[in-house]
Amino acid sequence: MTGDAAGYPSRGYERFTGVAAEVTSASTPAWPPRLRAREGAPNVVVVLLDDLGFSDLSPFGSEIATPAVQELAETGYRFTNYHSTPVCSPARAALLTGLNPHRAGFASVVHADPGFPGYVMEIAEDVPTIAQSFRASGYATFMVGKWHLTTESKMNDGADKSSWPLQRGFDRYYGSMDGFTTLFHPHRLVCDNSPVIVDDYPDDYYLTDDLTDRALGMVRALRANDADKPFFLYFAHHAVHGPIQAKRQDIEKYRGAYERGWDHVRSERFSRQVRDGLFPASTEPAPGDTAWEDLTAEQRDLFARYMEVYAAAVDNVDQNLARLLDELRELGEYENTIVVVASDNGGTGEGGPEGTRSYFSQFVQLAGLPADWERDVDRDPDLIGGPRVHAHYPAGWARVSNTPFRLYKGSTYEGGIRVPLVVSWPAGLPRADGDDGIRSQYAYVTDLGQTLLELAGVPRLASPHEVDGLPFDDVLRDAAAAPSRTAQYSEFAGNRAYSRGPWKIVTAHRWGDTYDDAEWRLYDTSSDPTELVDLSGEDPELVAELAEEWRRAAWWNTVFPLDDDGSLFTHRPSTELELERPVTLYPGTATLERFRSAKLTKLRSFDIVVRADFGSGEGVLVAHGDQGGGYALSVRDQVLELAYNEYGRMHRASGALGALATAGESEVLLRFAAEPGLRWRVSAWAGADADVASQLFELEPVLQLLGMAPFTGISVGLDRGGPVDWDRHVLRRSNPFQGALRWVRYVPGERAPENPEVIIPVEEAVARIYE
Repeated sequence: MTGDAAGYPSRGYERFTGVAAEVTSASTPAWPPRLRAREGAPNVVVVLLDDLGFSDLSPFGSEIATPAVQELAETGYRFTNYHSTPVCSPARAALLTGLNPHRAGFASVVHADPGFPGYVMEIAEDVPTIAQSFRASGYATFMVGKWHLTTESKMNDGADKSSWPLQRGFDRYYGSMDGFTTLFHPHRLVCDNSPVIVDDYPDDYYLTDDLTDRALGMVRALRANDADKPFFLYFAHHAVHGPIQAKRQDIEKYRGAYERGWDHVRSERFSRQVRDGLFPASTEPAPGDTAWEDLTAEQRDLFARYMEVYAAAVDNVDQNLARLLDELRELGEYENTIVVVASDNGGTGEGGPEGTRSYFSQFVQLAGLPADWERDVDRDPDLIGGPRVHAHYPAGWARVSNTPFRLYKGSTYEGGIRVPLVVSWPAGLPRADGDDGIRSQYAYVTDLGQTLLELAGVPRLASPHEVDGLPFDDVLRDAAAAPSRTAQYSEFAGNRAYSRGPWKIVTAHRWGDTYDDAEWRLYDTSSDPTELVDLSGEDPELVAELAEEWRRAAWWNTVFPLDDDGSLFTHRPSTELELERPVTLYPGTATLERFRSAKLTKLRSFDIVVRADFGSGEGVLVAHGDQGGGYALSVRDQVLELAYNEYGRMHRASGALGALATAGESEVLLRFAAEPGLRWRVSAWAGADADVASQLFELEPVLQLLGMAPFTGISVGLDRGGPVDWDRHVLRRSNPFQGALRWVRYVPGERAPENPEVIIPVEEAVARIYE
């Protein structure tokens, strides 16, 4: 779609197929009609990486080859004191709205929905995004990649789409709306407002390449129809969020590069940072934990492989950035394009101290996990990075990513919130003679979007909500300019921080501990940016003063209540109970969205009833999940087969169909009975009632699939997307059922005893308001 999309059928319709003629709407538009862009207005491109640490790009000390970012930094500006939020959704909300994350409704990632103002998990309708402001000023607006700004219960195809990208200011969208996805077999892609249905991905498919192809296609389509209209492109990469995956040729480029270990690599990165003037020589990097030399030889080999894959994924992002920049040059628009490269938060330690090849199992933080819970199913290290393994690197490499700072994603120490930022605009922000382009002034993620509007001369759409973002364009033009921001709060999961000038107070809060001023640590970040020397004992009055300023900021920004024990994730609104009703799925239905599917199966017993003529063909009847964990029921040689992927460990069971093979249309029941110890006992029955049917097979008790698994949603009649059973995938790809399949019905049962969810009766609360 190019040109002014205001009259397209999206004005009132969620999906459209047909010819666009004149369309009118009786409703009053939420914002003023689109204007014509001012002459010579620059294009604006924001490239946002996911979970990338401060030092992972070459302009910030990395050994990873990122020449495209390096070029932008050498002709533009790199910030050494740019801060984001501890996790990703809040950062994206703050960037796009200019509101502090809690005020924007994103105290955390969108996987929580406890009902408090800071946890709304949607941008309010009367809060304009910068995309809406750009569009109102005559820009074409495009987005590719990770959205992660729609609450989970509204990401399915039947949900209200008012918080989806097209409804929040973008003319076109292509990517995954979830927090992450796999790069070889994305679990769910959306184009504009519709799911993209891919039965089998090509062997050479890689999401980062695909996103770039789509972005280039949007730009080329615009230029084919309008030679002058400027565009705003928000390119939100899924890389390098877990699971880390990379193309084999890129991995080979880094083979052996990390054998000397994380202590050596971190030291070399820091030396380059000092050499390049990012930090004074007097700076002392924060210490790590386990020394590389204390690891076994086997651990060192395995851990080095993880980092080879991570580096390859970063390298590939840069390769694709180069493709985008080359396209701008081909169009003659590179000089007049503002390009921003940043990360949403620090590198993550979620891989644990030893890394994991079972990413979704590692994700599980549920109380009462059985002693035999496997956080890393042993597999050939050579598979790490490829489509068969969902992996993440050890926390020691996250420390390297965040060189020279302490800790990582989720923390309010600098390792979690200080991230790289590069800004380039050759025509509008040329570097003065003698200017090295390094900017050490404090800046925050709310400021970035507002700076782009300011640079482009685009007014922010009117809103009743006061903007928190402060443009820092003066800092870009003058290295000696004062920072536009002098103070900023931060909070995530009870971890808190407050910066004012050189002073910063910060906590490393543990769930269940008391919130009091004794938690605060005080640092002078002008002389101690790595937060090594705690001064709280020397100046308790300053600590108390800054703590009170944090509290005032917290009340204003709807930070409270603090998540003291994780209950804000376990309290769920009763409106989600609608998603737990039995559902019948028919062949040809698009793969059910991840969260929608999980409401039928997660932490509970459930039945799957399949109605088909089982003797009429072979193939997959129903599949749920992928290589990260899942199950698939299929027919082969008149045998009913179950493949159960337990976070990478395969279990199989089968039973002869017998009389069912000649019975014509009949039913089979697959029962998942939740047992203590977070296990399922899985059995198959010839008939829909296990009390009277004959048993076809029973699988030994297996660990339940939790922690975002099964990740790929439910598919009927084939194993679409990421395969559950790799051996079957190699032979038959998605293996569609070739016979007569009528339907598949899911019937959720009792919750597992370990299910911690507490249902909040939303309807009753709303009813009381109007009584």
